[in-house]
Parts: sequence; C-alpha cells; structure tokens
Amino acid sequence: MKVVLLGTAAGGGFPQWNCGCHLCGLARAGFPGVAPRTQDCVAVSGDGEHWYLLNASPDIRAQITGCPALAPGPGRWTPIRGVLLTDAELDHSLGLFMLREGAGIRVWATEPVLGALREDLPLRATLDRYHGADWCRVTPGKEFTVDDHLAVTAIPLSAKTPKYATPAEGTWVVGYRVEDLVTGGVLLYAPCLAQWPPHLDEVVAGADCALLDGTFWSAGEMRSATGTRTQKRMGHLPISGGGGSLERLAAHRGVRRVYTHLNNTNPLLDITTPERTELVAAGVEVLLDGAELDL
Repeated sequence: MKVVLLGTAAGGGFPQWNCGCHLCGLARAGFPGVAPRTQDCVAVSGDGEHWYLLNASPDIRAQITGCPALAPGPGRWTPIRGVLLTDAELDHSLGLFMLREGAGIRVWATEPVLGALREDLPLRATLDRYHGADWCRVTPGKEFTVDDHLAVTAIPLSAKTPKYATPAEGTWVVGYRVEDLVTGGVLLYAPCLAQWPPHLDEVVAGADCALLDGTFWSAGEMRSATGTRTQKRMGHLPISGGGGSLERLAAHRGVRRVYTHLNNTNPLLDITTPERTELVAAGVEVLLDGAELDL
C-alpha cells in the first residue's frame, strides 16, 4: 500500500491566515525548520493506479497538483476514485466542492455525516448537480472493500458534532483502518481524538503505521498561544501530560507512529523545540507534507 501525506496541518493550515502567533510568524518569515503545511489529507492506493483520499481538505487542489501520483490523464481521467470522510468538519469535507468536476467519484461516511452534508451543508446537492457522486454509508466496525486491493474498517471515536450541523444520534467521528489485501500492510488514520477509547489500543497494535491526532501538544495550548479557547472544547486529546496520547503510544513501540493534523500553536511544528526533541526520543514522528510511506 502506498500512502502520501498530502497535508499535515489542522484547520486553517500553517501559517493560519488570521493568526499572528509566534510560530505562524516564524513560518511566514521562512525560518529554518518551521515548514508551512496545508490542511490534513491523506491519499492511499493498493496498486499505485487507483487512489482514495482520506478526507478532502479545502487545500485539495494544491495538494493534488503537487502530487505526481494524482496527476490526471489521458484526457479528463483521474486516478482519484473516492473519498473516505472521518467526520463532517468543514476542514475535512469542503474539498469535495473542488472535486465536483470529477465523474464517478464515491464518498464514504457514517450516516450522521451523510445527513449533515445533505441537510445542513449543500455539498451533496452540489456534487449531484454536476457529475454526481456515489454516496456510501459506513457502518462503524464493519469491514468493506473500496476495490480489489484495499479493505477498510471505520473505527468509532466520538459523537462530536460540527458547529454548523444539526445534532443527531450516531457516530460522527471515526478513524479508518486500511488494509492492503495483497501485502497485508495496515494503516490507521485517526486525525480527531476527543479521548483515547479502550478499543483503540488493539487497533494501533495491529497496524504497521498509525497516523494520529497531533493537533495540540498540551492542554490549554490555544489559550496560552493565542488567548482563545482551550483544546478540550475543540475535541482533541493533547499529546503530552497525564492521559495524553504520547503516554498511550509508549505501549506500541513496534508500530510506526506519526502525528498529523498539527495546529498552528503546536511547538512540534518547530524542529528546534524541546517538545520535538522529546517526541524524537520517544520514537514518534512528525512528517512533512508530501511524505510517502510504503506498507
């Protein structure tokens, strides 16, 4: 299985357009070791020809044009065959508007997410009025195949509802376990973790690589850096501190562990920080946009 990290930043990207925090300033100034990043999105393929996006960020056009494997042709044929949404957040779904020109695309999501994109955000209607889309309901915990090479299971994570959406029962946020049916390689992609559910340890242990929510390094980081709300209200488990995800990852040293979805306030964005040194010592990675993995 081939994996490309098209984008690795949280909503708003890095630097964020409306933020003048210290880290955003360093990125704008071209400071060494503080690389700009687009909003989180991943591309996966079992055969190197047919590709599937895990989420569709607002930066999707730049991400596609910057990735040779996703280049179109001949004619208007595109190797992008579908999109798997982890949730209905705008920074994970707005890129579907840009994909409206592609014919025959399939979109997988849980029932509450499909409902929000139908009732609260005119996304489904927009795509259907162009070339149409095949909307597929995902049942958490039930495996399905996207093609002859890849099998996928949605891992239930939380019921966090986007601000714009009407609350509804069900699983709003999932991670995806993607397995290559030929090589046996397994990727876990979970960019949004409000907490660490007990069943996640088993999924991480069975993966070759886990791409996990690295939005915030610490609790209260947002308030400290920008004077705005804390990470807890935004539904992201911090990396450090008691009960943080880094502590939980210590039990999975045999798995390649990578943080993605980094917020613009996260000190891991600067390779010279003590936090980045601590992460390296723990054997956990932060990769740049465009990084490629083979599983």
